[in-house]
Amino acid sequence: MSIRNSKNIPSTPVSIGEGVTKTVLISDKEGPNFAMRKFTLQPGGSMPLHINLVEHEQYVLNGRARLVINDEVHEVKSDDVIFIPAKVPHSYETIGDIPFEFLCVVPNKHDETILKPDNE
Repeated sequence: MSIRNSKNIPSTPVSIGEGVTKTVLISDKEGPNFAMRKFTLQPGGSMPLHINLVEHEQYVLNGRARLVINDEVHEVKSDDVIFIPAKVPHSYETIGDIPFEFLCVVPNKHDETILKPDNE
């Protein structure tokens, strides 16, 4: 068991993103089945088209973004819930002038982030 304030957990830049940070709230070392992370995309920030080897369950905390999942464009905002299956291409681009923040829960399995060319 652990209880911490998320403001006391350091964030790290996401190398493939622009203006994106990740905060690991519950690591794969703490949770036996799932890890929980918070992603923050600053205004103008984005994550390019990519796939992950594991599914993603997401909850939008703040802001708005254009989310592409399998060539379908969605505008997501606070309180939206998102499910992205494993190996499905997706990308994010902030909309507006406030940060886009979301929680992301993933299973504790081997994962990779694999960039996808725009024309795939």
